[in-house]
Amino acid sequence: MSETTGASYAAAGVDIEAGDRAVELMKEWVKKTQRPEVAGLGGLGGFAGLFDASALKRYERPLLASATDGVGTKVDLARKMGVYDTIGHDLVGMVVDDLVVCGAEPLFMTDYICVGKVHPERVAAIVKGIAEGCVLAGCALVGGETAEHPGLLGPDDFDVAGAGTGVVEADLLLGPDRIRKGDVVIAMASSGLHSNGYSLVRHVVFDRAGWSLDRQVEEFGRTLGEELLEPTKIYSLDCLALTRTTEVHGFSHVTGGGLANNLARVIPDGLHARVDRSTWTPGAVFDLVGRTGQVEQLELEKTLNMGVGMIAIVPAESVDVALTTLADRGVESWVAGEITERGAHTSGAELVGGYAR
Repeated sequence: MSETTGASYAAAGVDIEAGDRAVELMKEWVKKTQRPEVAGLGGLGGFAGLFDASALKRYERPLLASATDGVGTKVDLARKMGVYDTIGHDLVGMVVDDLVVCGAEPLFMTDYICVGKVHPERVAAIVKGIAEGCVLAGCALVGGETAEHPGLLGPDDFDVAGAGTGVVEADLLLGPDRIRKGDVVIAMASSGLHSNGYSLVRHVVFDRAGWSLDRQVEEFGRTLGEELLEPTKIYSLDCLALTRTTEVHGFSHVTGGGLANNLARVIPDGLHARVDRSTWTPGAVFDLVGRTGQVEQLELEKTLNMGVGMIAIVPAESVDVALTTLADRGVESWVAGEITERGAHTSGAELVGGYAR
């Protein structure tokens, strides 16, 4: 009679012990993100993250805001380069900077990491980046999930996603109803591509140009891979600082769809945002993608941020204070346009003129 071996979770490709080790390795990084509202409440490894909602009693009418996002195909570049501690910044930036558009302070985040095989040190590095991003955003990382999907993903494949919650006083909620004719559009510089348009970028530099990630690019002063992995700039605390120091009527987070499309989302009917391209010079990476891929300017602009990661819309009398506040916080910013009445043939927002060279 021959012996048979029964099926097991491990034989199916799921390593519970590796998952437990990953949790242990990430604990020190998650601890760095604690806010007073989460200190002493449970801990990593529980079934749910906790947040002390009694902290919201100071609000007259607290509105909770929520957002969720991922990093897209940028994770493939991280995998190929073996660099895992930067895409967490991207994930946090995509989530918290959506929250702050309505004036909400980010309170906490959770993450979801899906892998083909758990490599504890790799998962911990990803969480390290998420935790560092949360510190920059002023929010707590209260929990998450690492899921192992053998057979669906290769041993080195992974993806990340996250969700965040913020709060804003109802009377301070920002949105289209606050924006007025004569308001000024202030642009805040991006750190590069951020986390949008990578399907186009990868098609251009890899499929069409045949470049490698370790190629030295003179315009960048570093390798192609290093440029493409530049983390997303996180603006949440900078935007909140603006709301405390001067009057702000609105924000727009420039992500997928480009500057004009995202700006149009916060412009009310009857008004029009006119942004002058001549007020800035897009970074070298945008020019390179355009030239190398022979991508038309309008196609670039509806895909990439073109050097602007966040927009603030303020009344004219707030411009000087806003620019000074951002400069003091190390954020490059400039007056990029204005809010006018919408004409018969104009949309919510448009870019006009040519870029400065």
